[in-house]
Amino acid sequence: MRPWQQSMLSEGGAVPEASPRGTYLIIAAALRKDIEKGSHGDALPSEAALMRKHDVSRNTIRRALKTLEAERLITSVPGTGWRISARLIRPLVDRMTDLIKEDVLAVGDAYPSEMKLCARFGVSRTAVRRALAQMEGTGLLATVHGKGRTVRALPIDPEES
Repeated sequence: MRPWQQSMLSEGGAVPEASPRGTYLIIAAALRKDIEKGSHGDALPSEAALMRKHDVSRNTIRRALKTLEAERLITSVPGTGWRISARLIRPLVDRMTDLIKEDVLAVGDAYPSEMKLCARFGVSRTAVRRALAQMEGTGLLATVHGKGRTVRALPIDPEES
């Protein structure tokens, strides 16, 4: 059993053979949690150490690291490795979810375009698309071909529940 499968089992989830979400996203979430706890100090372990820990290929680790880099949680320092950003920024998907409340969008309203989101958050189109895919996966947004994305459901405020 791979470490990411064990962590899912310890959290009470079923252990899938292959993650429908993408193993790299599960590893990115685990690294994000470790960064928030301060488990790694100011630098992440080497890619080789992360490969051994999670029992996955270098490509999977790099995809996870690139996901965190797109969220500006870490930066690559050539010859040194991956460093944790000095100022932690909330994950892009959370900031984009907050946008629904900030812009007072209702169910059925048009969500801002990828170009506007890139400009607003100062991130790449790839990072925006990943966050949009996560929001669509959780049911917050729906894509209407030819019209863009629309709000499908309003986010649940954790303080209210």
